[in-house]
Amino acid sequence: MPWSTSELATLAGTTVNTIRHYHRVGLLEHPERRSNGYKSYEAPHLLRLLQIRRLREIGVPLDRVEEMASGEQPSETLRAVDAELDSEIQRLQQMRADISVILKGDFAAWLPVEFEDVAHRLSSTEKAAILLSTTLYDSDALADMRQMLLDEVDRSDGASEEFDALPPDADEDVRVRLAERFAPELALVFRQYPWLSDPSGRTSVPLDAAQVALAEAMITLYNPAQRDVMAQAITLARAQDGETNQP
Repeated sequence: MPWSTSELATLAGTTVNTIRHYHRVGLLEHPERRSNGYKSYEAPHLLRLLQIRRLREIGVPLDRVEEMASGEQPSETLRAVDAELDSEIQRLQQMRADISVILKGDFAAWLPVEFEDVAHRLSSTEKAAILLSTTLYDSDALADMRQMLLDEVDRSDGASEEFDALPPDADEDVRVRLAERFAPELALVFRQYPWLSDPSGRTSVPLDAAQVALAEAMITLYNPAQRDVMAQAITLARAQDGETNQP
């Protein structure tokens, strides 16, 4: 007995829209129509649909279903599908591992898990900067950034807290004094990680694009006074580093 589209979908455990899609991509032949204009599906259509469904269940993509169904090099196709599934499984396992770390550490889910052990020391602004860094820099640079945070000695003078609370219209003398307090440690960082002065070999995107993104992020994350303090501190740190390296 012929079946309608909805009846065929029920028998095959699929949907009418899926059947229509298979018609569009050429995987399922169109049936003849009854005198009333409705489609009339026969057993070959059902068997073909079940065949497609089974191949899809084991992960065969639509663009490979035809070659698998026709028996053309099934082993090669299945090996390729198996390799893709293995890669996807590894990706999902890594996602679960990351989620586990996040739940145990109770820190921002959007922060890379590599920074989990230093997350508690970061302000929301610093976390956002780290997040941006993960798309601009390569893995070696990110490992160095993490190490910088691990090696950082907590300041007893409250410089970080003062910087975070710095108002946009802070006086020049306040900004200069704060920059001078940051400069020595920053100079040490420049000596330990020379690539910070020339990151051309450490970016995962074109250098000019990374520089533009960083500049735009600085405007968003820090107010004018804070940006001025950082600029002054960098200038002082490089000058101090130059003095240290002079014969």
